[in-house]
Amino acid sequence: MLKKVAQFLAIPYTIALATVSLINLSGKLPDIEIDFGDKIFHFLAYGLLALLWHTVFRFKIEQPKKKAILNAVFLAIVFGIILEVLQETLTTYRSLDVYDAIANSLGALLTGSVLWGMGKKQVKN
Repeated sequence: MLKKVAQFLAIPYTIALATVSLINLSGKLPDIEIDFGDKIFHFLAYGLLALLWHTVFRFKIEQPKKKAILNAVFLAIVFGIILEVLQETLTTYRSLDVYDAIANSLGALLTGSVLWGMGKKQVKN
């Protein structure tokens, strides 16, 4: 199912992630009482971004598995860094946060690592 709708999810998700990253959210969201909740959100959001784009590259564009994973992880990391820089340069209410960029990158890298390892291990009966 995801294979068939991946591009229709990846593009709007990417646009939504960019929008949420660049709009003024102060006072509009409830405070999360979880330590590092913001970083966890970044980690998960960019892990999902890498997964969606991997699916597009792998099944829609029909790239080989390794190339699709590398392209998806690279896209997610670069996209996250670009958005952090844009927060600093285009807005007065957001700022560049290196730790957000690290969380974004780690989420994408973990997703890539899981995808890379899938199918490599065989369980013996």
